Amino acid sequence: QEKFKSFVTERNWAQFHTPKNVSMALSIEAAELMEIFQWSGSQESFEVAQEKNEAVCDEVADVVLYAIAFCNATNIDLTQAILHKMEKNAKKYPIEKCKGRTTKYTELK
Repeated sequence: QEKFKSFVTERNWAQFHTPKNVSMALSIEAAELMEIFQWSGSQESFEVAQEKNEAVCDEVADVVLYAIAFCNATNIDLTQAILHKMEKNAKKYPIEKCKGRTTKYTELK
């Protein structure tokens, strides 16, 4: 987070990194990642990921960088946010109820 914060500061871009702007940019970059796989089947998408590896890597990096920019703009500690969310998910999706299943936590029995 600090390295990206320095990158943004050196370019005087923090003024543009509002929660609204960065959340929109994050969504746009995620859509660009999805666009690479548009019209490919689920299994075929593995081949597409290999064939278009550089483009996939670039888009994944853009998504992560905008997530970091959002955290920097809103004073979120990304590591702590991830760890906290993983704890919540572990409670919502206990292994014995969800292993090998795609059922939403509200429908697990």
